[in-house]
Amino acid sequence: MAPARAHHLLACLLASALLAAASGLMTDQLEVLFGQTQLLNDSNGDQTIALTLDRVMGSAFKSKTSYLFARIDMDIKLVADDSAGTVTTIYLISEKDWNTHDEIDLEFLGNVTGHPYTLHTNIFANGEGGREVQYRLWFDPTQDFHTYSVIWNPDEILILVDNMPIRQFKNHLDSGVPFPIYQPMRLFGCLWDADDWATEGGRVKTDWSQAPFVAYFRNYTADGCVPSSYAWVCGQGPASSSDWFDRGLDDVKQQQQLREAQDKYMIYNYCNDPKRFPDGYPKECGLQ
Repeated sequence: MAPARAHHLLACLLASALLAAASGLMTDQLEVLFGQTQLLNDSNGDQTIALTLDRVMGSAFKSKTSYLFARIDMDIKLVADDSAGTVTTIYLISEKDWNTHDEIDLEFLGNVTGHPYTLHTNIFANGEGGREVQYRLWFDPTQDFHTYSVIWNPDEILILVDNMPIRQFKNHLDSGVPFPIYQPMRLFGCLWDADDWATEGGRVKTDWSQAPFVAYFRNYTADGCVPSSYAWVCGQGPASSSDWFDRGLDDVKQQQQLREAQDKYMIYNYCNDPKRFPDGYPKECGLQ
């Protein structure tokens, strides 16, 4: 992660720690943190969080629970029209030592009207990141809600869009590749300004005449293992009935979908960037 991006995500975390107690808006599982965040309720009692970004500040929420392995699903409708410079993100992150933190990022990079959104993904383990893979979304994510998911178990991390796998990161600890396996992580959602890098490498800046920018989140579900005094690792406590914990990407259809996503929609893969790694690719690039 570039220093500016690390700074913004860390800022979201710090603001969360400082302002969470002052915010009374929350759903059953998510706690609204700061900014001009709205909690919308429809006639069925279903809730939607609307994160807002203006020139003064962004906004954020976090999950009330931390998990050590989980399946996380969230429906998101992204900032419409000219969203250049904005970043809408959901990410799982550990909350102790930043130098050894774990993190799974889904960052949606805004663009000028009519241009496709970029989904930027990254994975940190034991403080080591730089595992960026990017995709062009094959639909307009501002017209309707789409489901974005993370499956994190001891064997792998899967990122899915509308239940279609687009990225798989396997556990190769036995080969010396760090993998997030020891630290619980909490989900955060944030909408923030990153026009120093987000759109065409920072060439296209945020048009504040379009503000406020708004992104919508709903249907958050988390099926995960909650660390406790008797079981800090899944499998030591009561058995889970969910199949995400001990199943990899073993479905033929899903394997085909993963290959299709990589062939059709992937626009950057750190494992295919010789300029960045002139002395050889990271070890995991030859093991996936």
